[in-house]
Amino acid sequence: MNSRWPTRILCACLALWYARFGLAHRKPLAVPRRILIAHNLLLGDTIMLAPLLKKLRTQFPEAEIVMTCKPAFLPLFASRPYEVRAMPFDPRDRGSFFALLRERGFDLALLPADNRFSWLARALDSRWVVAFEGDRPAYKNWLIDEFRNYLDHAMALGDLIAQHLVDGPAPLPYETSDWPAPPAESFPLPPSPYCVLHVGASTRLKLWEPAKWRTLIAHVEACGIRPVISVGPGEEALVAQIDPDSRCLSYPGTLSLAHMWRLLAGAVAVVCPDTGVGHLARLAGAPAVILFGPGSAVLFGGGEFWRDIPDRKVTIAKFPCRDENIVFRRYLPWAELCGRTTAQCASPKCMHALTVEMVIAALESLLAESDRRTARASRI
Repeated sequence: MNSRWPTRILCACLALWYARFGLAHRKPLAVPRRILIAHNLLLGDTIMLAPLLKKLRTQFPEAEIVMTCKPAFLPLFASRPYEVRAMPFDPRDRGSFFALLRERGFDLALLPADNRFSWLARALDSRWVVAFEGDRPAYKNWLIDEFRNYLDHAMALGDLIAQHLVDGPAPLPYETSDWPAPPAESFPLPPSPYCVLHVGASTRLKLWEPAKWRTLIAHVEACGIRPVISVGPGEEALVAQIDPDSRCLSYPGTLSLAHMWRLLAGAVAVVCPDTGVGHLARLAGAPAVILFGPGSAVLFGGGEFWRDIPDRKVTIAKFPCRDENIVFRRYLPWAELCGRTTAQCASPKCMHALTVEMVIAALESLLAESDRRTARASRI
């Protein structure tokens, strides 16, 4: 891997050439034949694009849909959910850019987040580029044909993107059959019933205190459920802090995305901070308790599309320092979240305020709902 700049310079040159001599700015087709979704989002944000993918496939059943994503997330799309073809893109890897160039010639390009990908869309000779307004700095918006507005009332981010980046009715709610599990080698699951406690997060500002996890583990065991601890790569020390005697089965950053999917899908419940694994649990159909500290339970908590996947959101509304309104560098007046860094926040009070009692109550409620759903299904 090298610097991003060679790819960026080549991309900009091609974008400007196609903006002048290619398909750019021509009237959009009523029924696009080839659609590009251009982004480089993290895991959770990528999964939140599922409503958009389902809507596009419903409205344009014959279209070829290509989506860029981080190379590490390709296994999620191996089964071609919604017949979307995911292609890896890393600006430090010129090979991934050249592979995309061989795909050039799109009727419609959609930018769900960062408008700098308008330059990539133009470099791929996209006829019409649609994005949300308000991104900064201004150069990100120079090559965009059509701007859409964010709504002025609260809704989940995935619903917002799907409903307002593309015209037409909202997609039907998610069903687990929509997204087949990614293929994986044989993976022995823990004995049932088990509950996955994913204790890691993308930032330490989303971490729950080890003592609280230990209390939750004791409660799970008292319910006759096996606690299983998981973390991401580089977070192995968290397992030692929470389970110093190694009493619990744990997966310290050793699972692939496909194996993590299977682990989550087999669990009676998942408990985790607001992080990518929480969104992966929804995708796998696993009931989940999500702990929201800096993040917004409204924006990132599922929404209408995921309404049939049981979950509980543990948060404290109107927390004093959750006082920022910027989402993907755009001002969203109703959003309430905190984007402070670890340098700006030494101790995440928003996570510390989430008590063990709150999480246990949410977990018990979730398990009771799952039991009711199972009982109803058995009577059908």
